[in-house]
Amino acid sequence: MAKEPTDSNAPNAAAPNGGQPNQAQPTLNVLAQYVKDLSFENPGAPNSLKTRDKSPNININVNVNANPMVDKEYDVTLALNAKAEVDGTVLFNVELVYGGVFRIDGFPQEHMLPILFIECPRLLFPFARQIVGEATRQGGFPPLMIDPIDFAQMFQQRMAQEQAKAKSGPQVQTS
Repeated sequence: MAKEPTDSNAPNAAAPNGGQPNQAQPTLNVLAQYVKDLSFENPGAPNSLKTRDKSPNININVNVNANPMVDKEYDVTLALNAKAEVDGTVLFNVELVYGGVFRIDGFPQEHMLPILFIECPRLLFPFARQIVGEATRQGGFPPLMIDPIDFAQMFQQRMAQEQAKAKSGPQVQTS
């Protein structure tokens, strides 16, 4: 049995994209990933590599920045800083700024900040985590495997801080 030809101009013809005619699918593409800055310091070597009775205190800071480049392309950087100390003595300090260039198209404007500050760093994080782990291992320590980061919570906290700053208004100092 032969198939009947379909008329794409017919009112009952199925449209691509879930029945939405001429509506482009939103896209998020990683165009490039790169190490912008990497620093590993082991100031007490070789003494810092001795076996210790107590675990070091490790402080990890994370920051995300996003900047527009050309039309629909954005540079997103994920900054990780991990510092290990025992009794006030620095064992190691590793700093990484890892970036990606993303092409973001077809999303409503109100979704752009969450995409830039949640989704993009979420895509970059596994690679940055691996670099930090390798740097600490190459520095003579066990690899530092940073726990997964909740970028959505970070974004919400940042937005709350921005709103609080906006509500308090400009600070005027009197002498």
